[in-house]
Amino acid sequence: MRNFIYISCLILFFGCNSGIPQNEKLSDIESMQLKTSFVDLKNQKVDLTSYKGKKIIINYWATWCKPCIMEMPGLTRAQEILKNHNYTFLLVSDERISKISKFKNDKKYNFNFLKSVGSNESLGIYSLPTAYIFNEKGIKIETIVGTIVWDSEQMIKKLKTL
Repeated sequence: MRNFIYISCLILFFGCNSGIPQNEKLSDIESMQLKTSFVDLKNQKVDLTSYKGKKIIINYWATWCKPCIMEMPGLTRAQEILKNHNYTFLLVSDERISKISKFKNDKKYNFNFLKSVGSNESLGIYSLPTAYIFNEKGIKIETIVGTIVWDSEQMIKKLKTL
């Protein structure tokens, strides 16, 4: 019986192995991409790994979220200030593309808006806005839940040094 338990444990251990060698672990961006896919406002699939080599701020928001909308002017200014610091800003919503497009056209924001094909909850996002900051290797270095002043001197200084 002891041998049966030992062999069963070995089968479970090796059977649950992800198949990814230890030196080839997925980046946080790649892991996120496995949980859901993203499309642009033309419904074209977006591969987040194509941003490798850039610092990425992914801001999860919704058209109905007042705090999300309140921080967008500061996000716009931060995006402009950081344009020469290798940053890409992606604003992601799980709402319909038509709703996101209408918001973009009405408000005239010049962000790279994306739609998450899966729900925010499938990514562990339960509060809006939520932002993730990734380094050039696709590793998440910070999570921000709630609104912040993106263009404050303190935040810009912090982002420049990340």
